Parts: sequence; structure tokens; C-alpha cells
Amino acid sequence: NTMLVDGKWVPTFPKARYLIGRQEHAHWSAEDDAEQQTILADSVAPIFEAGLADLVEMDHRLSAQVRLIPTPGHTPGHVSVMIESEGQRGLITGDATHHPCQLAHPDWSPPFDSDPKASALMRRSMFEDAADQPILVIGTHFAAPTAGHVVRDGDAYRFEGAAAQL
Repeated sequence: NTMLVDGKWVPTFPKARYLIGRQEHAHWSAEDDAEQQTILADSVAPIFEAGLADLVEMDHRLSAQVRLIPTPGHTPGHVSVMIESEGQRGLITGDATHHPCQLAHPDWSPPFDSDPKASALMRRSMFEDAADQPILVIGTHFAAPTAGHVVRDGDAYRFEGAAAQL
């Protein structure tokens, strides 16, 4: 989001618009935690100060092909990104899932999920929607392969990495 230049935090991409979820921003701005406020001060505030931030709703549509989808649980305002073009779909998970093992165990939540129960319900729903569909799922935190497909495996799911195409 930002970089340190001559002792001052500035937006990394000064010509870009930064879309920030309204609910997510409200959640983190209300935190009393000193460490969190330090992170906001160096990573988010400079973007607002530069006039580059747009607060958007959780279901914001960026274009006909790109939209945000609400995936609360990791945080109350967490979103993932759905990309649709020419009959193909891709889903960027963000922090909705952190490791492929969560496909087999959607109820496993990392300790930093703000609402583990909501996170588990959301993951199960996300995996159910993506299972056995030609949706390329891009696990933001997955080690290689980060992109693949959700396949139904009994009562759970598994991640099948997509073959690299050159």
C-alpha cells in the first residue's frame, strides 16, 4: 500500500485509486490496539491523505468483469474478488482461506480470524459454490500451486492445482 520515502510514508502507486471496503475500514479504525493504529497510520492513512482512497461496499462491482463478494469471518468486512470473462471465472480468495488443508477441514480457522464460526461457515459455502465448477480459485496465501480448482471429496473438498500453461 505504502512505502517509506525520506522518512515519510507515501502511497506506493500515486496514480492509482485504492478501493477500501467501507465496513473493513470502519472495523480497523475502531480498534483500540496500539499496534493496529500504527499499521493504519503508516499503511492506510497516507492513501487517504493523498486523496487516493475510495470507500466501497462489500459487493462493489469494479467493472462488468470484476466484482467484490462478501466473505466475512476473517474480519467483518472481508471480501474476495470474482473475475468473469468470456464464460470463464476466477476467484481470488484473499484471507477467506489460508491453506489448502482448509478445504478438507473448513472448520479449521487460524487464531487471527475475528469470527471463527462465521469464517468456517463462509468457507464451507465458498467451497460448495466452487466445487466441481470450472472456477479457477486463486488462494492468496497458498504455496505453489496457488491456482487450481475445488473438487468434492466425500463430505469435504480438496484443492487440485492447475497445470502451468506457457
